Amino acid sequence: MRISSSFLSLPSLFRAARCVILLGLVCGAADAQTQSKSAATASGGYDPRITFAPLSLPDPVNVYRSSNGAPGPMYWQNQADYELHTSLDTTAKTLTTTETITYTNNSPDTLTSLWVQLDQNIYRKDSRARLASGGAQRRRKPATEDDTFAYSTEGFVFDSVSVETPHGTTTPKTLVEDTRMQIQLVTPLATKSQLKVHIQYHYTIPGVWGGRTSYGMSKQGEIYDIAQWYPRMCVYDDLRGWDTLPYLGSEFYLEYGHFEYYVTVPSKMIVAGSGELVNAKDVLTKLQIDRLAQAAKSDATVYIRKPEEVNDPASRPKQDGTLTWHFRMDHTRDVVWSASPAFVWDAARMNLPDGKTSLAESVYPPESVGPDAWDKSTEYVKNTVENFSKHWYPYEWPAAISVAGFSTGMEYPGVVFDGIEDKGSFLFWVTAHEIGHDWFPMIVGSNERRHAFMDEGFNTFIDIEESDLYAGGKYGPKRDGEYSAGGEPPDMILKVLDNPDAPTLMVAADDYTGQLGHPVSYFKGAYGMVLLREQILGPERFDRAFRKYIHDWAYKHPSPSDFFREMEGESGEDLGWFWRGWYLNNWRYDVGVDAVSGESFTLSNHGQLVLPTPVEVTFVDGSKTRFKVPVEAWLTKGTYVWHREGTAVLRSVVVDPDHRLPDDDRSNNSKGAQ
Repeated sequence: MRISSSFLSLPSLFRAARCVILLGLVCGAADAQTQSKSAATASGGYDPRITFAPLSLPDPVNVYRSSNGAPGPMYWQNQADYELHTSLDTTAKTLTTTETITYTNNSPDTLTSLWVQLDQNIYRKDSRARLASGGAQRRRKPATEDDTFAYSTEGFVFDSVSVETPHGTTTPKTLVEDTRMQIQLVTPLATKSQLKVHIQYHYTIPGVWGGRTSYGMSKQGEIYDIAQWYPRMCVYDDLRGWDTLPYLGSEFYLEYGHFEYYVTVPSKMIVAGSGELVNAKDVLTKLQIDRLAQAAKSDATVYIRKPEEVNDPASRPKQDGTLTWHFRMDHTRDVVWSASPAFVWDAARMNLPDGKTSLAESVYPPESVGPDAWDKSTEYVKNTVENFSKHWYPYEWPAAISVAGFSTGMEYPGVVFDGIEDKGSFLFWVTAHEIGHDWFPMIVGSNERRHAFMDEGFNTFIDIEESDLYAGGKYGPKRDGEYSAGGEPPDMILKVLDNPDAPTLMVAADDYTGQLGHPVSYFKGAYGMVLLREQILGPERFDRAFRKYIHDWAYKHPSPSDFFREMEGESGEDLGWFWRGWYLNNWRYDVGVDAVSGESFTLSNHGQLVLPTPVEVTFVDGSKTRFKVPVEAWLTKGTYVWHREGTAVLRSVVVDPDHRLPDDDRSNNSKGAQ
């Protein structure tokens, strides 16, 4: 999802704060302890019995999910393959589609019904999302006041639904409830078996108010950003069975499969879609095909359709009627596409591990052209994919495409939607962020509906590296949720830790209160990863563990418990105290210097969160020493006493001298000898 303006503006001052409300533990025995100690915690007292209590993670170990955090020996996952034939009517603003879902039940259960997501129904006047928000469900205002389709549609309109099995084709009873449809099977689907669902439907495409999917008018033609455009199978997993959360506007959870989709549009349009364009010879000119071949071998950006060619009839194979674009994508959870007669198009080769390559592409209207604007887009895509592939996990899809349109700041497998007017550092940052979602949650398929930090937090964390690496750090440092160029953490994190209304990182994406979604899931989620890497485990142990987590769960469905166990098992650390304090609660961290003598100093823990704590000691002779006070110092008590070795006399002590920790009160972080 698109980053807000505050996401890029990092404050340099840390506001001191005094109060924190203990939000409670997840585990049974620890719950009672937490309640009994809540008053002490709220007043700033530290109780090691709460911080270091035994932690039982929410999802248990079993044959499906192993104790080391990896998929278990009997892990299973259902599969949904799609064939889609769709036609865009630019006059009526409708999309008409014939869909075939081949659904494979790999679970040990017999399924008596199937559940399908109907995301377009969020635009209905009677949708839960609209009624829950108290009014019109929209992200942006319509392009004009007299927008015919302003603010609502009828959602998916079904012409037919049938189920095909080896025994024949039947018309099942269906039940539509808000953004879900239950297909009640005439014959239950046994384990290790397969069926096909045939659906014919149409719907009205929302205007720019649709947000994540929309159409709007650029200066030289309409742009259609088409997402959530087909009924998609709900996930049936080992944790909940059918996961049928209604779509309220925040994120998705989808099965993986193979996609063949055919998009019929007016012949003047260029279509950019997830995956591989299969029939270039039918929809492109010979010159464009030759340029694509050149781009596939070029590290420099190559125009496929130049700005001055947008209105040139020769840039399309024909001017009248329609053309059908055929795309294919394997091992993906979703596909989207964008179409416009006004698209400029460029591309370049991406160099991936093991000698493999892919194609970075951008499509955008002529008004987006500029040396500090979309001229750089493909370069940003290429650099981001290459760096993330090298450091974390190889990109395996045939293309990565950035689209300038009206559904700005949204991510899908292989395609991201950004803004027509984006430029400069913001275009770089938003491109890196949205492309980063190809790793989380498109490759590592966590349930971003329920666990937003595994989506936005993890992705925001890897953004930091990309800002440091591109063009020698031209757009860095980017320290969302950690620290600014001045070296101090943003006070936004302290406001979250001190806010009694702030949810924890474990809440579902739709459950964030007010404006707390970004500070919690993005910033706190990313900062937790920074703390793990830089302060708790160190880069070598963290990187190895996180890479293993990504590798083990690529194209699968991990839970937070799997992540926690994988990071512990591969790093060799029991991190229950960190999971409890940072993820399951909003505990504050506040370590202060109580006293300094010539021979020793005393620290006190005033918060409930513990972290390895850097300390700098300055001696009277001007020499200094630095070390970290480990979390084990707080296992049984709230004070720590350090004694010198040798005869050097202490002059002063500073806690967290580089301001890398979320210290709630820096006024007590330093003291001189008395």
